Amino acid sequence: MPDIRPTVGSSSLVLNATYEPLCVVSVRRATILVLTDKAECISDGDGILHSARQTLPVPSVVRLTRYVKVPYRTHIGLSRRAIFARDAGRCAYCRGSAETIDHVFPRSRGGLHAWENVVAACAKCNHSKGDKTPAELGWRLHSIPQAPRGVAWRVLGHRTPDPRWMDWLDLPDNHAAAAPAEAA
Repeated sequence: MPDIRPTVGSSSLVLNATYEPLCVVSVRRATILVLTDKAECISDGDGILHSARQTLPVPSVVRLTRYVKVPYRTHIGLSRRAIFARDAGRCAYCRGSAETIDHVFPRSRGGLHAWENVVAACAKCNHSKGDKTPAELGWRLHSIPQAPRGVAWRVLGHRTPDPRWMDWLDLPDNHAAAAPAEAA
C-alpha cells in the first residue's frame, strides 16, 4: 500500500463516469478509489505517492469507472464562510473588506437567516446599521443577495477551487474570488 499522507488541505475532485462533477474528497480517498479500480486518475496533482512496489502520482481529478446516480440537490448550505465566498470578502454596503455578516432586514424585526437576507459587511457598517434596514438609513446594497447557483457551488461550496479543476467546473466569475473566505 502506498504511503498516503498528503499535505494538509489537499483534495481531489471526483467526477462521475459521465465527467459530471460529483464532490471533493481527500487525496487519500481519491487514491484508494484509484487503487481499488473504482476510479481512474484524470489529472495529476503535486507529488508522488510511494509504496514498496508501486509509485503513483497524487490524483487531482479522478473519474469513477461506473456511473453513480445522484439525487439532484437544490439546497446549498448557508454558512459564514459561504457568505464571504459569495460576496468575495467585500462589504455589501461600502465595498470595503468585510469581517462580519449582517442581516439586511434585521432578525430582531422578523428577518430570516437566509441567503436572500444575509450579506458580508465590515464592522463599521454593521455597527452603524444596527437593527435598521438599509432603506431607513438611505443606504443601498451594491448587489442583491441571493443563493448561489450552479454545479460548482453544489460541489465546492465555499472551497477555493484548484486551478486544475477548471476544465470540469463551470464557475461563475465571483466563485474564483473565494480566497478571502479562507481568512474568515
